[in-house]
Order: sequence, then C-alpha cells, then structure tokens
Amino acid sequence: MGYDTASKTDPESVVPAEYGGMWFLKDELESDHLGFSILELEPGAKGKEHDETHTDQEEIYYVVSGTAEVELTDRDETVTLEADELIRLDSAESRQIFNRGDDRAKLVLAGAPL
Repeated sequence: MGYDTASKTDPESVVPAEYGGMWFLKDELESDHLGFSILELEPGAKGKEHDETHTDQEEIYYVVSGTAEVELTDRDETVTLEADELIRLDSAESRQIFNRGDDRAKLVLAGAPL
C-alpha cells in the first residue's frame, strides 16, 4: 500500500493524562525512518530530559497551540516557542520541554536519522 493512516488515539499515551499525553505514531503509520509523535502538556507539566545520541536522529518540534519552553540543558539556555513556531535539534543536543504557561500546549514532534 502506498500510504497509511492513523489517529492520535490509536496507540496508548505514554504520559499520564493529568500531565497531558504523548502518542508515538511511527509504528501506527508503519514508518521506516521518520518518527512522528503528538505531545500535549498541561500547565506546569514537563517532558523528559534527553538527547537522541542513541538513535542519531535530529528532531523538529512544532508548536500547534500554547507555549512551550525548550531547555537546552548543556547550554543553560531556554528557547520559548509560541504557536506556529518550530525548533530543530541535533541528536547530541540535550533538551527538555516545559509548559510554564496557563494553557495546554500541543506539539508535533518529528525525528529521523541524520
């Protein structure tokens, strides 16, 4: 088949509902190389600090709604993203996403090997 479809709720969220939710859709879409996830963070919630050196993939984060702060932990720097803004991260860049705003933040996360 030349295409696959999926719904955000096809897989179970890996983040408890009280913090928002995170749905990994790579397997649902039967993607060979591109990882695709939806992340929703309630106010005050945060994602896991990590880098992608083990997968050697770069990631792009697109903010659909709300505000997200991406802490670049090795640099001691924070990038604030509003709706319709993006950031691309190298695999070795250590990062953590925070929602320090008053509204739920919704992001699309895409990653692929370099």
